[in-house]
Amino acid sequence: MKTISRLLAASALASFAGFAHAAEAPKVLASFKPIHSLVAGVMQGVGEPGLVIDTNASPHSYTMKPSDAAKLDKADVVFWIGPGFEAFLEKPLETLGEKAVSVELSEAPGITLLDPRTGSTFEKHSHAHEEGADHGDDHDHDAKAEDAGHDHADHDDHDEEHKDMHIWLDPANARAMVKQIVATLSKVDPANAAAYEKNGATEEARLDALDKELVTTLASTKDRPFIVFHDAYQYLQKRYELNIAGSITLSPETPPSAARIREIHAKIADLGATCVFSEPPFEPKIVTTLVEGTKAKAGTLNPEGGAMKPGADLYFDLMRENAASLVSCLDAK
Repeated sequence: MKTISRLLAASALASFAGFAHAAEAPKVLASFKPIHSLVAGVMQGVGEPGLVIDTNASPHSYTMKPSDAAKLDKADVVFWIGPGFEAFLEKPLETLGEKAVSVELSEAPGITLLDPRTGSTFEKHSHAHEEGADHGDDHDHDAKAEDAGHDHADHDDHDEEHKDMHIWLDPANARAMVKQIVATLSKVDPANAAAYEKNGATEEARLDALDKELVTTLASTKDRPFIVFHDAYQYLQKRYELNIAGSITLSPETPPSAARIREIHAKIADLGATCVFSEPPFEPKIVTTLVEGTKAKAGTLNPEGGAMKPGADLYFDLMRENAASLVSCLDAK
């Protein structure tokens, strides 16, 4: 996969003259709804980005359609997290989208990347050798601080495919992505650079306000343990000091075994977990089974936008709705 810098260099001479002369927006494509929302915010008043996954499907299990291939073939710029998340895009971008500027937002300067966790109590991945392998209630109590071991402005020394790629669930990462989106579009389409920069500044201000709002909204939930469907929320946890005690499944593509369901059921009872959260579009009946015979309640979290209407406001609505779901379930009497 070509890097952002090499692709920009390769496409710059061919692209700049055409876009500058026509003063038209480039054909921009985003992989899934939260990323599309950030791109749409930067492009407001200039153009509308396209969207690959425009259904309730998850990037974890998505299969490319002929219509998706057609979108890629026409795209000038494609924004995605990277092959460690939207694996279905990796090979098509090397062929169908080879003329496009491919921007892996996990490589954006300022992005914080965290190691994935495994097991019901989130043991560290085998390649990580840090003390304290059990992170069921290991939290970063400075919501504003960068994780010193994982802030990678220079990405040459690690492999993003072996990181937790749910990076957008931290508004600070979303802010870094907006900066990269602005920089990329301004280089590809210099005629509209001023608009991208102005919109980017507005997006960053909105994200800062959202972050402060979520700190207040989620303050009451910090000490209340809960179980999630899969470990998509580590960035949200770190940012807002949440008490995520475990996940139902290690991989959303693989249904949990009977043994794992028994393990999580016991964990719910042992921890006194307040809530167990399912996710669209995955099967919520497992959550119903897990909370039977316990004091835990069932809730829903939506990390990827699900059936929400795409657009510039989706990212902000998504984060607020998830915060409201957490408060509604965890604060319930």
